[in-house]
This record gives sequence, structure tokens and C-alpha cells, in this order.
Amino acid sequence: MNKPLLSSALLVGFLCLSQAMAQTDKEAEQSVKQFYQQVMNAEALMPADLSDAFISCPVTHINNIDRQAQYKTSAQVDYQQTGWEQRISADWQYFSPNQQQGKVLVIDFGMTEKGLGYRYLANDNSQDQLYEPWSSSKIMAFTAAVGKAREQGVGAMSKAGETPLADLITSINSYAPFGQADGNSNGIATYFLNVAGRDRATALLHDDWLKLANPAIRFRGAYEVELFKPSVPVWQSLESANTANMPELFNNSDDPGYQSYRCDECGLTGNKPMTTLAQAEWLKRLASYERDAATRQPGLTAKDVEVLFYGTGHTDKNHQVGGMMQGISSMLQHALADAIAGKAVADPKTVLDNATNGQWRVWQKIGWGPSETRGMGENVVLAHVCLPGFQGGREFTVAAQAAYPGEDDSAVSHAGMKIQSILNSAMQKLLSPQQ
Repeated sequence: MNKPLLSSALLVGFLCLSQAMAQTDKEAEQSVKQFYQQVMNAEALMPADLSDAFISCPVTHINNIDRQAQYKTSAQVDYQQTGWEQRISADWQYFSPNQQQGKVLVIDFGMTEKGLGYRYLANDNSQDQLYEPWSSSKIMAFTAAVGKAREQGVGAMSKAGETPLADLITSINSYAPFGQADGNSNGIATYFLNVAGRDRATALLHDDWLKLANPAIRFRGAYEVELFKPSVPVWQSLESANTANMPELFNNSDDPGYQSYRCDECGLTGNKPMTTLAQAEWLKRLASYERDAATRQPGLTAKDVEVLFYGTGHTDKNHQVGGMMQGISSMLQHALADAIAGKAVADPKTVLDNATNGQWRVWQKIGWGPSETRGMGENVVLAHVCLPGFQGGREFTVAAQAAYPGEDDSAVSHAGMKIQSILNSAMQKLLSPQQ
């Protein structure tokens, strides 16, 4: 029996539906591209007032007794002893997204009668789940290297060969030429990890500083095969006659602490697996350096942290500040501005400027990439935020990660859109007047 032919009207209907679906797919693809170009990969937004290179954020003093109890100081926690994760004030299910949507952790700062305190907020107990941090871990390589140079009396206010470290750390964050740095973020960051040494960098995550309970967290990978090469393997201080011998490696594998990405112990998360808690805790301790002596990274000085955050001492005549202030992407700024305004806004800079008298700060490092190992496009945001004057002054460190199925750039952008959604939700709750 012959099948009946489609009527002309029905055929036209199917064709119109097919065209509409194709148009919808095309529009969706264009929307993803626009998000990548205009938000995810956007140049850093700058506050209106950059006259003061402050790091200690003027946070509000919490007068409410019940609210004060939500924060614990370093003295109360005793970060110098292992197991501190069990002693902090934490709500690991504070934010609503589940782990399939992504991971987010905030370390919220609050000034109490006992001093500067912290509360830890995450979603769906995701704070200790391993992931590939991509480039968001590069600032950790930088401070590990500076800490090593400090043993020879040289810090971040110095030159590696003829190139100021301030230019190099800014180029790491901006992915663009800056001053005398060439913009090869991966090559520069790998250089810093090589001169620091992976055993040293990993030890900072454990016994030598952070004392994290999760033994799987480590820093044994790289970002690039082609490395930054200083004119000489010496760092020259810009503040004194001191020099530090910082021998470079010709190959990453020359470091005894190096592991290949698919080493026997590495698993699917590779050779530098981290967690939102590990990354946020590292950055939080740098941001609180001037105010919390008990948790300072060994050997570092306040000036070293300032170089990381602001690129102090840089040589780029076209920019007032460098460092993490030049970290690309405006995902977090959009989330902050939307939460402050109570609605989606097109101009986050203006909202942030108006809420803080132009003094807001977002020091950030993003990381993303497609993983063939996991079959995912992945995105990570690591940042410290200061909002002077808003709600009396708010300050916090945030780490967020998301993944989307696929091994191409589109999957990476989709992961970025998931990050945007997570940040929007988290900032709305965190900055609610009731919270």
C-alpha cells in the first residue's frame, strides 16, 4: 500500500518549522559568540577612582551580635593547625545551584569586635571537588616564585633579566602585550612555575602554608612548552642592589616535581587539580595580608601583593594600573552590578561607580579551555572584590567553575554562560540586604 503524500499545506508547515528552528539555532549561536566577545573575553573594566592603590578594603563593622557570630577570626580558627576546614564558620549549601550547574564559593569578610572575620559560603557541598583550574592558577605560580626570590632579598619590585615583573604579571592577566612583556600569558606563567619549582608550589598548598586537608590538590603541571626567557637568569631588585639567581629550565619536565597531564596518579583532573576552597583561600590570604599576619604567605611582603594586585612598578605608559586589575572578562562585574541595581543592567561600570563613589575593585584571574580528557568545555573565575561604601563596605573572595559538554570553543563559551548564571544567582543572594 502506498503511503499518502504530504499535503502542500502540511509540507509548507514543516518547511516553515524547519526554517524557524534553523533560525533559532543560528540566533543562539550568534548569542553565544556575542557573549564570548563582549562579556567573557572583554577587556577589564576600570573604576572611576584609581588614585589609591589600596588593598585593605574598608569593610563595615558588624554590630549585630547574631551576625557577628557568623564570622570567625584567624585566632578563633587557628589556620596554622591542620583541620582548620572543620573550625571555620561555613555554610556549604548557602547558594542554590547544584553541582551539575557548577561550583561557587565565597569567603565573605566582616569586621567583628574580635577583629577581621570570615564566613565561607558554597553551593551543594562543592567546595572540595577537584577540577582543572586552567589559567586561574597562574597568580599562584607568580607568588610562589616571588616567595622563593625573597629568600635572596628580592621581591616582586624587580626585573627578570630586563623585564619588570609588574609587566609580566599584568600580561599574564590581560593576555596582551604590556610594557616590556609580550603578552604570552602561558609562557610567562610557566616560567614562574618553573623557577618556583612544583614541589615548592605544591607544598604551599599543604604543610608550608595553606595546610589543606585534601591530599589530591597539587600544582605539578604547566601552561606552555614555549617559555618566557629573560635576558639573564637573574632577578634585579628595583628597590636595592640585591639580586637573586633564578635559574630557568629548558623543559618543564626538567623540574623533578613535574608530572605529565595523564600521569598514573593524575586521573581525569590532570596534574594541577584544585578546588574552589583551595584557590579562594590562597587569594583571600593575599588580600588580607596587611590585616591578618597569621595567614600571610611565607616570605612575601605587602609590596609583593601590591605588585600582583595593581602591577605597581610597571612600564606601560597607556595604563594607570596593571596586575590583577587588568584581568579580562566582565562576567563578575555584570553579576555585581545586576545584584546592586536589582535588575539586569547594560552598563555595569556606571552602577559600580555610583554605588562606591568610583572606588570599587575587582582583582581577578580567569581560566578556560576545552578538555579532550573530560569531553568538556570548562571555565573558572577567581577574584577578590571590594565595594567601599556599599552596605557600609563589602569585601569577599570568590571562586567559581562550570563545564559544558563538548571539546570546542563553543563548549567553552557555553561554560562561561553557566558561570554567568551561577555568579548572578550568588551575588544576588550575597548582596541582598537581608544577608
